[in-house]
Amino acid sequence: MNQVTSTGGGTIRILIVGGGCAGLTSAQRLQRELQQDLRSGRAEITLVEAAPYLTYRPLLAEVAAGAIDPRHVVVPLRPALPDCRVLTARIARIDHGRRLAWLAPQDGIEVELPYDELVLTVGASCRAQPIPGLADHGLGFETVGEALALRTRVLDQLDLASTTRDVELRHAALTFVFVGAGYGGVSALAELADLVGRVLRDYPNIQPEDLRWVLVEADHRILAEADPELAEYALQQLRDRNVDVRLGTTLESADDGLLVLSDGSKFAARTLVWTAGARPAPLLAATDLPLADDGRVRCLDTLQVVGPDGGPLPGAWAAGDCAAVPAPPDAYCRRGAQHALAQAELLAGNLLAARAGAAPQPYRPEPGEASASLGLRNAVAHAGGRRLTGRRAWLVHRARTLRRVPSAERRVRILADWLLGGLFASGPHVP
Repeated sequence: MNQVTSTGGGTIRILIVGGGCAGLTSAQRLQRELQQDLRSGRAEITLVEAAPYLTYRPLLAEVAAGAIDPRHVVVPLRPALPDCRVLTARIARIDHGRRLAWLAPQDGIEVELPYDELVLTVGASCRAQPIPGLADHGLGFETVGEALALRTRVLDQLDLASTTRDVELRHAALTFVFVGAGYGGVSALAELADLVGRVLRDYPNIQPEDLRWVLVEADHRILAEADPELAEYALQQLRDRNVDVRLGTTLESADDGLLVLSDGSKFAARTLVWTAGARPAPLLAATDLPLADDGRVRCLDTLQVVGPDGGPLPGAWAAGDCAAVPAPPDAYCRRGAQHALAQAELLAGNLLAARAGAAPQPYRPEPGEASASLGLRNAVAHAGGRRLTGRRAWLVHRARTLRRVPSAERRVRILADWLLGGLFASGPHVP
C-alpha cells in the first residue's frame, strides 16, 4: 500500500468521472483496497456525477411493469462510498496533458480539479434522431422517472380506450410502439405486455386482440448482442404473442401521433417509446484523449487509454460504455452492464498494480453471459456455453441480474420485491 502514492511522495489523487455501473464499481474496489490510505490522507478518490445516485438500468423494464419498487434500482453514491469524495456536478472539459479537469461552471465560475490518475466511466446516452414529432411525442427509457412515466402512460391509455366512443381514438390508445430491439427495448415491451395482460380483467370491454404492440428495428434481427439462435427464439416468442415486429425498418416521422415507417405503413399511436441506439457522452469530445471512430475513448485491453506511441497513456483509464476496448473477433466490446461491471473491477486492480510497478492484466470478455427477459417466466440466456430459453433462462437471467446490482442492501430489497410479487398480484393503477 505504501507504493500507491504519487510520484512526488504525496497524496495520490484519483479522479473518477461518471457514477454509473462502471464508475461506482471501480470506486468501490479502490475504496476497499485503499481504505487505510484514504483514511490516513495518503490517497484521495473523487467521483464526479451529475446525479447523487446510480440507476441500475437493466431493471428499468421491471420498474415499468410494477414488479420492482423504483427506489430499489437506485443506489445512492455517498452511502456506498463513505471514504470517497462525491461531487454532484458535471465535468466540462479535461486536459490530461496537464492532469486537470474542470467542473461545469456554477454561477459563472469554473472549478479546477487536479488529479494523478483519471478514470473515465461516463457511459453513453440514447441516440435520439432528428425525426419529426419524436421530441414531442416520444418517451425515453433511460431513467426511473421515464420508466414510471411509461407505466402511467400505458395504464392511462387503457382507461381512455375503455371509456371513449371514438373508434379511431380507441385504436390509437391501444397501439404501443417501441423503436429499438436491443435488450432494453425487447424487455420493456415484453414486461409491459405482461402487465397489460394481467390488468385486462379490470377492463371487460377491452379484449387481448384489441391491443397492438409494434417493435421497430433498423437492423435485420433483434437482440444484436445475443447469439443468433437465441435472437431467433426471442423473435418467434414475440410474434407468437402477436407483437408486430418490423425488421429493417425505421421511424420516419411521428407528427401529431401519426407514425410513418420506412416500409410505407402509417398508423396512429398514442404511445411511442424510443430505445434505439447510443451515442458517446458529449464530454469525450472535450478531452485531449484519443477517440475511436464511434466516438468512444480508445483503450488497450488493459483498460489503459492508448498513448501517441500506441502504448498506455500514463494516468488515464476508461471502462464501460465510453471505452473502446479491443475484443476480437469484433473490433471493440459491445456496450452493456455486463462489460461495464467486469471492466470496472479489472480497471481498479490494474490501476493499483500499475502504481505498484506490476503488469496490468488484459480484459477477456467471458462468453455466454448475456441474457434478456421476455416477460414473466420467459427469457433467453447464455450460461456455461449453453443456450437457455423459457423458464430456466428466466431464472438464470434474474439471478445474474441480481448478482450484478452494485449494492448488497438493494439486492435484498429487489429479491424481496420478487418474492412478494410471486405471492400477491400488484394493483394495476399504482404508478
